[in-house]
Amino acid sequence: ASQKYGVDADLVKAVIQNESAYDAQAISSAGAMGLMQLMPATAANLGVEDPMDPAQNIEGGVKLLRELLNQFSGNLTNTLAAYNAGPGAVQQYGGVPPYQETQTYVKRVLSTYGKG
Repeated sequence: ASQKYGVDADLVKAVIQNESAYDAQAISSAGAMGLMQLMPATAANLGVEDPMDPAQNIEGGVKLLRELLNQFSGNLTNTLAAYNAGPGAVQQYGGVPPYQETQTYVKRVLSTYGKG
């Protein structure tokens, strides 16, 4: 999936590590599911029929990362913030929103990815 969408495989791994710690059965308190913690509506919009299926989950998550990278002109910090908080929040604040969870998430993923 990373090759298909032109997203660095190490970035995908960093997102998975921080989203689910590689637990394909992970479900968050907010209802996000699977390796890349896709919300049900997001998964459906990405064409993911079974978010708990690792292959489908990664396909959807990488597709979402590509869409966000395109939307934010390759800005990795804003892309990760949008993956966590939604693109609307990033647009509203003109960058990483002032949410502790999102700020911590972005730092952790960038650190895992080796770019932090």
